[in-house]
Amino acid sequence: MKSETTSQGVKVPEATLLFWILKILATTLGETGGDAVTMTLGWGYLLGTLLFAALFAVVVVVQTTRRTFHPVVYWLAIVSTTTVGTTLADFADRSLGIGYLGGTTLLVALLALSLFAWWKGTGSIAVGSVSTPRAEIHYWVAILFSQTLGTALGDWTADSLDMGYLGASALFGGLLAAIALLRLWPRVPRAGLFWAAFILTRPLGAVLGDFLDKPHDQGGLALSRFGATSVLLGLLAAGVLLLPQRAATRSH
Repeated sequence: MKSETTSQGVKVPEATLLFWILKILATTLGETGGDAVTMTLGWGYLLGTLLFAALFAVVVVVQTTRRTFHPVVYWLAIVSTTTVGTTLADFADRSLGIGYLGGTTLLVALLALSLFAWWKGTGSIAVGSVSTPRAEIHYWVAILFSQTLGTALGDWTADSLDMGYLGASALFGGLLAAIALLRLWPRVPRAGLFWAAFILTRPLGAVLGDFLDKPHDQGGLALSRFGATSVLLGLLAAGVLLLPQRAATRSH
């Protein structure tokens, strides 16, 4: 009988330039799509969160039951985490009244705890280790917390710190560029750089999404939320279906 560590291939893609482009598209889509349901359709943050949480649960079950990496299933799971992250962060920040800073602080703690539990349980938080059921569960819990954190962090930076959507976009884009430069130093842990970049793409996508659909008097372009979501979904689908991706290299 095969051991758990060799029971399946790595279930997540290699972190190439294409991966990061698709991730930013997915996070921006999550913002506009989440706002379209909660605001434009008037569902509110709680019902919107329940809807997208159910979608997340279904897609992740499909993802975790597959034995190999499948790009369409993987990116559907990512999109589901960005939408539920958007509505969940908005529900915590606004409906529960803990504010952007309170929500950001809480989610930083939850993400750090989830990554620590993953490292403690498997000995690695590298994406190349996501080849067992246990590692994959830890991976998607960390993904969900990071996506929710990114929404709260983006709102806090753009609104509470009064940087605006373009200023916040420049900040997060600059931080991502700095992380890319740190890859030139071989002694910097690659897993840490990956998660730092993964987290920062979410607030970047959040403020870009807000810039697209917020009213002019709030610094946005006032585009249709459903229109922006459709365009972003089309770009993401084209990238996933037409451009080749490969699974990350297995690590232990």
